[in-house]
Amino acid sequence: MKSSQAWRLGMKDMQMLPAPRQRGQLKKPTWIIVLVSLVSLFLVCAYVYPPHNSAACYVFSSSGCKALHKWLPPAPARDLTDDEIASRVVIRDILQMPPTITSSPKIAFLFLTPGALPFEKLWDKFFQGHEGRFSVYVHASKDRPVHFSRYFINREIRSDKVVWGKISMVDAERRLLGNALKDPDNHHFVLLSDSCIPLHDFDYVYNYLMYTNISFVDSFEDPGPHGSGRYIEYMLPEVEKKDFRKGAQWFTMKRQHAIIVMADNLYYTKFRDHCKPGMEAGRNCYSDEHYLPTFFYMLDPAGIANWSVTNVDWSEGKWHPRSYRAQDITFELMRNITSITESVHVTSDDKREVQITPCLWNGNRRPCYLFARKFLPEALDNLLRLFPNYTSITWGS
Repeated sequence: MKSSQAWRLGMKDMQMLPAPRQRGQLKKPTWIIVLVSLVSLFLVCAYVYPPHNSAACYVFSSSGCKALHKWLPPAPARDLTDDEIASRVVIRDILQMPPTITSSPKIAFLFLTPGALPFEKLWDKFFQGHEGRFSVYVHASKDRPVHFSRYFINREIRSDKVVWGKISMVDAERRLLGNALKDPDNHHFVLLSDSCIPLHDFDYVYNYLMYTNISFVDSFEDPGPHGSGRYIEYMLPEVEKKDFRKGAQWFTMKRQHAIIVMADNLYYTKFRDHCKPGMEAGRNCYSDEHYLPTFFYMLDPAGIANWSVTNVDWSEGKWHPRSYRAQDITFELMRNITSITESVHVTSDDKREVQITPCLWNGNRRPCYLFARKFLPEALDNLLRLFPNYTSITWGS
């Protein structure tokens, strides 16, 4: 009798117990707590390690990561070093100075060449009749050129050896700027190579450069091996990877920007010491492609156009751009180059992302290019023959 009652009591107690859960099943409140904890942990990590540096970012697509970064609270700003504070104060004060006003504003044409200038006769045609509106400076790093044009005679500056891919290239650019800045009438500065030619007449170039308030310095973000892949952490803390930029070295620059380039020692030193061929891990960094693009992106991003007004054709996908031979020089080619109104950048990563931006001059769409390279010396005669025609584009076209 007692065992029967005990059995019935046991059955009653078992009916009061919850039904057994299947393996792996959690109570709903527990599941929610786990989910919220994981999300919270991810957001804390994303805040402490911002998306541009965090591997967690790449769990999502790049667009999702950028969207996340926009609504996250800003990461705490790091304290600037004493050298950074001093450098930025000087640069800020220079940029805030009113532009220099002189009675005869000029463009300084800075020729960076190993020796002879094969297109000197073409430049002579370009300069004729515009005396007093330009000045010429020649940095010849190997052989002293023999000049054919009166505009180039006795225009050499003290030069030094230049090695492709090394800081000596930037040194030569700064040497040219330093000499040109001695003349207070030089308001804008154009860096050109021995293979460069003009695409428009002098008046067009003069108006394009002198009547805008920006410098045409090329700068874009390339996440690939030939962009950010060249960065090295020894540049920290002053130069962070997120600020590392790439661009063509052939710039045009207003006077205030030329002055801050000459005043800079901090960032120049970082690139001199840590951006060069043969770095650790087999990386090759070229200062002439990264120093100025990064410098201006960090210190005056709104003051540059982010494209160069010197055209070059990289469509062949080689280490060096296309070279134009005599038979390539046709009226159609020259007009095609002068009519381009969009700037194109291509990243060097596997995505090969094409970045296309319109070339805006004071807010209006204009042809992008005033000069072009790389032209071989054999192209001179054809260029001289076509020069009056392909440069006849009018200011408003």
